[in-house]
Amino acid sequence: MTATHTRPTHTAKQGWASGLTAFGAVMLFLVGLLDIFRGIMAIAEDDIFLTTRNYVFEFDLTGWGWVHLALGAVAVIVSFGLLKTSTWARVAGVAIAGLVIIANFLSLPYYPVWSVVMITISGFIIWALCVVRRDNLFDLSEERPMYEERPSHRV
Repeated sequence: MTATHTRPTHTAKQGWASGLTAFGAVMLFLVGLLDIFRGIMAIAEDDIFLTTRNYVFEFDLTGWGWVHLALGAVAVIVSFGLLKTSTWARVAGVAIAGLVIIANFLSLPYYPVWSVVMITISGFIIWALCVVRRDNLFDLSEERPMYEERPSHRV
């Protein structure tokens, strides 16, 4: 008696679900990396930022830099968990993307165009991570042979 182990076939829904999760992971990694760079620029008090007076949510530029640096570092770490399709990473990814949206909205006067771009990208990250059901996912880091990814249509 021999036992044969067959791998479950992956459906098109699982392909889309994993593709959206991979999109969310890559975009969260990029948002985190860009937020880290933005934080470093703000901590160094680069001349690229605008200074406004009488802004309701006024922080020191260095304070905003530390906020963006911390959010960026956490976003990069969570993006690696998304590649393993962990539920904790999906929840944390949505939370971090939401915090990135809030931080960029509050720091809007310092760098307006880039803040709007980051808000938009973070919105897409939240969408990509929330639209997929857990049962449609398979591990993105596992190796799959090419013959399993594309079904053969031979007669």
